[in-house]
Amino acid sequence: MGEKQNADEGSLVHRELDTDRNEPLSEVAEIIADLNDTDVNDLPPIYDTIDHLLTHLFDNPPSPDSQVKVQFHYAGYQITVHHQGDALFLKV
Repeated sequence: MGEKQNADEGSLVHRELDTDRNEPLSEVAEIIADLNDTDVNDLPPIYDTIDHLLTHLFDNPPSPDSQVKVQFHYAGYQITVHHQGDALFLKV
């Protein structure tokens, strides 16, 4: 998942998501748990926030020229995920 890095408010962390993973939202929750040095089970359910939107984005990716991104808030982070798997986590 990348090197361990605790996030402070206002810090921006870049990660690459596995676009072939069955449940990419689980990976997002795991990254946030890692950034907060906590257990993923201590976070609120991520599906209540964004449901299966990322799964659909990666299962049916748009053309590379479209530059689609999804932005949402979860567990104290503003998360931006680009259709090719780049993800930015901003602690708010």
